Amino acid sequence: MQFVILSARTGWHTDELCRALAARGHVAIVLRYESLVGRLGGPRSAAGLTNEQAALFHADAVLARIIPSGSLEQIIFRVDALHWIEDHGVLVVNSPRAIERSVDKFYTDALLHEAGLDTPETVVCETTADALAAVRRFGDAVIKPIFGSMGCGLVRVGDPDVAFRIVRALDQVRSVFYVQRYIEHDGRDIRVFVIDGRVLGAIERRALPGDWRTNVARGADAVPFELPEAWAQMAVRAAAAIGADYAGVDLLPSPDGRVFVLEVNGIPGWEGLQRATGLDVAGALAAHVESRVLAAAVR
Repeated sequence: MQFVILSARTGWHTDELCRALAARGHVAIVLRYESLVGRLGGPRSAAGLTNEQAALFHADAVLARIIPSGSLEQIIFRVDALHWIEDHGVLVVNSPRAIERSVDKFYTDALLHEAGLDTPETVVCETTADALAAVRRFGDAVIKPIFGSMGCGLVRVGDPDVAFRIVRALDQVRSVFYVQRYIEHDGRDIRVFVIDGRVLGAIERRALPGDWRTNVARGADAVPFELPEAWAQMAVRAAAAIGADYAGVDLLPSPDGRVFVLEVNGIPGWEGLQRATGLDVAGALAAHVESRVLAAAVR
């Protein structure tokens, strides 16, 4: 089989996927989103993505990895390209629909809430008055960008005056305000890796001293975690809520015993998980995508 990996860059994750696919006897090609060229009109034979990208329409599957940051138009074009590829009958994992749902924190939270999963109380709004009212009501709040990852852009606020300055600054760049009640979590959370409706593995992430953010990319420690069955089912339901073949689901245990689904990442990294647990995550992903291609072939 031939697979295309679309990514912002080459590196550890693309190398791991190429290794795992080659181990199963498959060919993997890595392409960058920025190199995509849409060609419409003209001779029928010339329509579609050009030259190098012709492999996309002939691939058995496309693995969509990190979509690079850019302008709104650039990001929409890249996701549109994924939809176009999928519309031509090529399997895309994760699907562009699942990616759209997971990169938007508001959309993700709405789907999780409708699925009956506990999420931290959140207000999403466009006016400074509504944002400040939410901060005052929560007392201890986190202001987040709707689009973002790795803990970038998160601000924890409790002082109304500090919140006012932050909100006014964000208003100048026409931000949408995503204000979430801060959940005390003793500086730890749980990242669960879900593939094909089952839990592959989990880690506990422990924040650096004095920090409350638990992202491994920010230096947090990661250790293997034995997941209770109820928590595993929460993670599986969360991945299903956004329609993801695979996902990184963040669970936040609070001191009162409640467990919240904090986030569902539809393009998750797994270097920290693999280093902590020794699991071959890329191998599991390669096996899953292969099984989906084979299942489609017999239908």
